[in-house]
Amino acid sequence: MANSLNKAMLIGHLGDEVKMHYFEGGNSIGRFPVATNESYTNKQTGERITTTEWHNVVTRNKLAEICEKYLSKGDRVYIEGRIKTRQWEQDGIKRYTTEIHAIEMNFLTTKKDLNAPEKAKSSDIEEKNGKSEKNLNDETDDLPF
Repeated sequence: MANSLNKAMLIGHLGDEVKMHYFEGGNSIGRFPVATNESYTNKQTGERITTTEWHNVVTRNKLAEICEKYLSKGDRVYIEGRIKTRQWEQDGIKRYTTEIHAIEMNFLTTKKDLNAPEKAKSSDIEEKNGKSEKNLNDETDDLPF
């Protein structure tokens, strides 16, 4: 059994487009923010309260390129990865950021996917209608009855 575990699992919406950085040797890194929401009811006022938490997600190489190609702002994703903290110095002040380094991702809903099936459905309907009209006008059917 492992002595420790560093695993993060998120389901949320992209807050911006995937920003890509390419390096010599063909490596790449993709970065994008993901928003997760938590909703609860305030027991004293009965008011519904929603809080949003923002997470910085980092993807590498092939996964980064896939994210850049298929994801856009607002898309819903499931992410598994490790939590990593980076530190740097800017103007003499130490800065920190916490990131989720994604290992696995599932695209739950993408705008590109949502638009594509509707186009396919409408063309399928037109195609079916065209074929049915053609069959009505054609007297040589292959039907046994």
